[in-house]
Amino acid sequence: MAVIELSENWTVTAVAGPAPEGIAGVAVPARVPGSVHLDLHRAGLIAEPFDGANETGQQWIGDVDWSFQTSFDWVEDGTERRDLVAEGLDTIATLTLNGVEIGRTQNQHRSYRFDIGAALVAGRNELRIDFTAPVPAALARSEQHGPRPHTNHHAYNALRKMASSFGWDWGIDVAASGIWKPIRIESWSTLRIASVRPLVDVDGATGILNTHVDIERADALKAGPLTIEVEVDGRVATVELADRESAASVRVDVPDVQLWWPRSHGAQPLYDVIVRARAGDPSTTEVWTGRVGFRTIRVDIAPDEHGSPYAVHVNDQLVQIRGANWIPDHAFTTEVDRDRYARRIADATEANMNLLRVWGGGIYEADDFYEICDEQGVLVQQDFLFACAAYAEEEWLAVEVEAEAREAITRLSGHASLAIWNGNNENIVGYTDWGWRPRLEGKTWGEGYYRRLFPRLIAELDPTRFYSAGSPYSFSSYVSPNLDTHGTVHIWDVWNQKDYTAYAEWKPRFVAEFGFQGPPAWTTLVDAVHDSPLEPYGEQMLVHQKAHEGNLKLERGYLPHLPKPATIDDWHWATQLNQAAAVRFGISHFRSLAPYNTGSIVWQLNDDWPVISWAAVDFEERRKPLWYAIKAVYEPRFVTVQPRDSGLAAVLLNDYAETWTGQVVVRRQAFDGTVLAETSIAAELSARGVQTLAIPEELSTPQDASGEVLVVDAVGFARGIHDFAEVVEQRLEKDAFTSEAIRAGDDVRVRITARSYARDVFILADRGHVDAAVDSGLVTLLAGESHEFVVTGAPADVEADVFLGPLVLRHAGDLQG
Repeated sequence: MAVIELSENWTVTAVAGPAPEGIAGVAVPARVPGSVHLDLHRAGLIAEPFDGANETGQQWIGDVDWSFQTSFDWVEDGTERRDLVAEGLDTIATLTLNGVEIGRTQNQHRSYRFDIGAALVAGRNELRIDFTAPVPAALARSEQHGPRPHTNHHAYNALRKMASSFGWDWGIDVAASGIWKPIRIESWSTLRIASVRPLVDVDGATGILNTHVDIERADALKAGPLTIEVEVDGRVATVELADRESAASVRVDVPDVQLWWPRSHGAQPLYDVIVRARAGDPSTTEVWTGRVGFRTIRVDIAPDEHGSPYAVHVNDQLVQIRGANWIPDHAFTTEVDRDRYARRIADATEANMNLLRVWGGGIYEADDFYEICDEQGVLVQQDFLFACAAYAEEEWLAVEVEAEAREAITRLSGHASLAIWNGNNENIVGYTDWGWRPRLEGKTWGEGYYRRLFPRLIAELDPTRFYSAGSPYSFSSYVSPNLDTHGTVHIWDVWNQKDYTAYAEWKPRFVAEFGFQGPPAWTTLVDAVHDSPLEPYGEQMLVHQKAHEGNLKLERGYLPHLPKPATIDDWHWATQLNQAAAVRFGISHFRSLAPYNTGSIVWQLNDDWPVISWAAVDFEERRKPLWYAIKAVYEPRFVTVQPRDSGLAAVLLNDYAETWTGQVVVRRQAFDGTVLAETSIAAELSARGVQTLAIPEELSTPQDASGEVLVVDAVGFARGIHDFAEVVEQRLEKDAFTSEAIRAGDDVRVRITARSYARDVFILADRGHVDAAVDSGLVTLLAGESHEFVVTGAPADVEADVFLGPLVLRHAGDLQG
């Protein structure tokens, strides 16, 4: 096969719509793959899209028809077929080659292949791709086929385009057009491998690889016998295809197979797979390569005495899920390369996560994402791309939905990390609980996709994966889809309406979404927001706060817990701290319910632009205090103090394969370090086990709630601390610790020693230097204890003492007046 990559010499031109003078009709150099916004910015025609309030002034881009053009040379090579392969076009496009229309597209989420033999010429060729403006197109289709409910202000549900590109409650509205994946010409003869689905199973100690291969023939009339060969671990199996046959299934057994496991359950061995297809003459051989991991996936949803669980089993071993929701890591998805994927997945693994849920308002991520998850033992729950809206089921949309689903299931089938397919995000609960039904007036809304099409396609193409019709979902048509005794739940009443302690009102089997907002790192914020003075309700600040009444909810959220901030610096620290405290409270409660509760997936790991959001890691890749809180409460061995019917209890979780036996030391002590009561309790935790220990009343009942804490220590566990009062009610000292900073090679080491109870000490490293990061955070010390922070990334000419500054080295107590 000969390939011509069409990545050079592109221009993009605004050909219709409200493009400003100086841009309309002007051919602008374009990068492919790429984005119209970025092309215009590189040409100096628009300002940085993420900066300030530029989003509003650039809305015209999504109302414009854009034309991409390039030219290339082609030499007659004697092949039978010449195909234009477009891996991703966004979204409604007409393609012409040398003035001849060769195809049309209307789906960002699938690839297209067009036979261009009749239009291709020897010598110079001109390729043009004309894109219809997506915003008016979505509105027009919505009106034509009948409006259906959706969140936000654009009818994104009328197009098969990334929903969040139209804006979200954390995302910028940059709906536009473009060539967002590679595009090329493939010239070939006789045959090509159209698709491969390498499906695994395990039988005892034997790995089973069933490889399903689809072949396309260049000329069906000249079809002849073919040989399909599959090789894995040095073992080869061959199947002969008769004349005109185009599909084969080849089984290879791998004795004494090494199993693939999620993180903290075992190793992640991956086996190379080679597929060869040929038609007699070895010169016709086509090759496909991939990797698989041998494991089984099962999700237990069988009804029990409480309702129905959602329990993920890998290789028949229950996996307590410690996860996060994943959104596109950049609003312009072509800006995410393998290295950025690797850094973001490291943010997950270093925070003790073992699952990422790819949310349905984004994209099917690049192969790099799933390959890294394979390597790192990170399970993936993949949503089909339907989110917070009703979707038409008529042919005009359904034909594209089936095509994209078939392609996605096939492409991702070889990844060991992919565990679960999910039909949609919140659409079933939208229909049942959000008032969609009367608004739809009998129109289709997507149920046929979720309950019939997708299950049928998975049964046909990849029956090795578990399928859930939606998230949240109770796995019954007769039970509320967001009932905490059944299946999965999304908990959003807390952020939207209640204090975060209301997480304790829920007793969920599995939490698939919940979260609390906080601003990004200070530098990330002020690099994008330039209000003067800087304040929560500034014009640009509110452009970077997409949640409805978001800053009001931030204020309502921290007031029961923290003193009211006096400055913007304190507001930033308080809202970041409160975000961390809220999620820490929620996860601690959920994990304490194990094994009744089998996991949580926090909203959200990442951001797609600089914004106040629920993310643990902001757009500029700075870890917020929330990240450190999640890391602590997602430790495999974890202790938390929780209220129970008889009083306070220490709940210990052991998510390791080894048992744990030891003494649990519980003490109540004053802020000055005086031990007021103490006891030692013998405990034994089975492998992957949990134990609840009642705390005696003399320890659980403070004499002075504002000046005492409860401490739980056990060897091998991070300390558990229970505060008897909120920060706003505690007598925390503003100078609760001494500190010193020294240079140690490329690092700065900051050592603190507590003279009194020091709660949630944190270094906002970027406020010391924009490139700095810190290894630990939200550290709580008892009187007399010390901790050393390691700051990296600060250049050698930066004085170590800058990391001791009052706006850099912070703690909960410094918010008090």
